[in-house]
Amino acid sequence: MALTIEQPGLLTTVQDLGRRGYYNVGIPQGGSMDQESAQAANKLVGNTAAEAVLECTYMGPAFTVDAPTTIAVTGAAVPVLVNGQEQAPWTRIELAEGDSVKFGVLKGGARFYLAVRGGIDVPEVLGSRSTYAIGRLGGMGGRKLEAGDVVPVGAATGLLPSIEEIPESSRPALGGTQELRMVWGLYDHLLTDEGRRRLVEEEWKLTPVADRMGLRYQGPGVEWIEREQPFGAGQDPSNIVDAGYAVGSIQIPGGTQPIVLHRDAVSGGGYAMVGTVISADMDLLARATPGTATRFRAVSMDEALEARRERAERIEEMWAL
Repeated sequence: MALTIEQPGLLTTVQDLGRRGYYNVGIPQGGSMDQESAQAANKLVGNTAAEAVLECTYMGPAFTVDAPTTIAVTGAAVPVLVNGQEQAPWTRIELAEGDSVKFGVLKGGARFYLAVRGGIDVPEVLGSRSTYAIGRLGGMGGRKLEAGDVVPVGAATGLLPSIEEIPESSRPALGGTQELRMVWGLYDHLLTDEGRRRLVEEEWKLTPVADRMGLRYQGPGVEWIEREQPFGAGQDPSNIVDAGYAVGSIQIPGGTQPIVLHRDAVSGGGYAMVGTVISADMDLLARATPGTATRFRAVSMDEALEARRERAERIEEMWAL
């Protein structure tokens, strides 16, 4: 069983839960940016949470199938067209041999996920099928999909679930203002009181510079304290001597445009991390489109851990449907 790619879409890659355990040698965890939506697609087709899916950014691919199969599309609001007939997303869709699938124009969100029963069956690299394009690892030769690719699909092992649709109440909201919870970082002391206030009390908007490595925001800017830069750091007031980055780290080069690092970000560098978006809100961050009005809200570590627990319970409840 395979998908024959006729048109690849804007940025379509193979992703799964990610490649953990190699961040210390510069290889990011990667994986689906919106993990909750990707897992929902796998749930509908009877896969495990670990099976690889296609992550489609803004514009989806067009493909045909060479055998009967089952698919599901979740995440961003997008029309799903099977042989020209619109099908509902967040539902299980049955395909016959030779059926063609394409996607319409996004109506909300930034990324959607295509799961195929049996999972995308590319080779594992360092324990994951996820595509890390900068390192040319995983997926289809370490790159995004291209026209003419034949994407292999594995054999189904699990039973189809009793539900054929993820209920509206279990789907993420799309659009509108976002609130991203954050904990203050290792270097927030380099901001003035006014700089800290602006970050968490003013509004920021997502720019078009937003990809798997990070998302850049524009807004009122922040203020850094005046100091003599340490030996080995650059001249930018946000420069530090190199340190490791956490996924979700917030950097503000030049004090003007915050960048939130996402799943394919580098693991270290010379910019101060003034805060970190909590893990429970990283899926929400992945759904943002350019122009999204955003506010950062500082929370305690206990609140961050509670949010992580609540997210885990929500995903467990979805798998129990």
